[in-house]
Amino acid sequence: MSGGRSLSLVVRTPGDVALEERDAPVPGPGEVLIRPDVVGLCGTDLELVAGVVDPAYTRYPLVLGHEWSGTVVSADGPGLAPGTRVVAEGVIPCGHCARCRAGDTNLCATYDELGFTRDGAAAGYVAVAAPLVHAIGPGVSAEDAALVEPASVVYRALAGSAVAPGCRALVVGDGTVALLAVRLLGLWSPGEIVMLGRRAGQAGPAAGAARFETSPEAAGTGYDLVIEAAGTTDAVLTALAAARRGGSVVLIGLPPHGDTAAVPVDDLVNNDLTVRGSFSYTSSAWRDVVALLNSGRLHLDFVVTHRFALADWQQALDALRGSESPRGKVMLTIGSPEAPPEVRS
Repeated sequence: MSGGRSLSLVVRTPGDVALEERDAPVPGPGEVLIRPDVVGLCGTDLELVAGVVDPAYTRYPLVLGHEWSGTVVSADGPGLAPGTRVVAEGVIPCGHCARCRAGDTNLCATYDELGFTRDGAAAGYVAVAAPLVHAIGPGVSAEDAALVEPASVVYRALAGSAVAPGCRALVVGDGTVALLAVRLLGLWSPGEIVMLGRRAGQAGPAAGAARFETSPEAAGTGYDLVIEAAGTTDAVLTALAAARRGGSVVLIGLPPHGDTAAVPVDDLVNNDLTVRGSFSYTSSAWRDVVALLNSGRLHLDFVVTHRFALADWQQALDALRGSESPRGKVMLTIGSPEAPPEVRS
């Protein structure tokens, strides 16, 4: 089934972004054709626009949109009837390499991801393999579902960390990923959560943090677990300095490709620190986050502060670049079952 033609937000080459009219993808065997409803934009999208993402992880021209939810138009196979509201994993694992067989689908030998190496969901339609598509419950908003992607990144990082009931945790950063980290940390009942941000106005969205600080001195040190979610080399150094001896530091933020930091290696050794990088999410983490949303135990749309129509994409990117605070997730409204964003010819 074809969805006709629709508008897509395309990065033709770095720095060259436009709305283009494109044919809807033709779903292949075992694929689901989905009409996106909302798409979240993040700092990585700005880096894709600027062309500073590691070229091993992107291809141009590229339709943006790796955080999204939508509605099924058609499906090859049972279980996903037209009209079903869904969210879909963006990482497309091969399923047969050693890492995939071990469950580490984020480390698949063949990297492939919607919104990076494949066209994303800032478009009228997107086709996704059925095993990657998950139905969302009636109590889950479209924006909640669109945030499964960044929440799964955070959830996987936390699940593989030293987070435990009663621990003291510091989150470095005040953007969407950091805000989600504060919320998700609460699932493990830590004794204290502190957020170290740059913008005082972000204290409001930081629900769940006992304190919001804007200086490392005020945040203090001695934390059992430090989550770096700012994506800068300075934030990495701050995170390392804030952990207690024998503590753990988890790096989620992703600085621009090639950025380096002068790490005091002797401190890492003398303080017996565990430092772990966490890349993306696994299919298992994704399923867990969807289950938490569908059960009502988790709500994510509290981080959405800005909403724009697809036609206003430039304003959306400007809002993402700006220093206005509070600012959490910037959302693009693509369409709805009642009003699909089509351009018929």
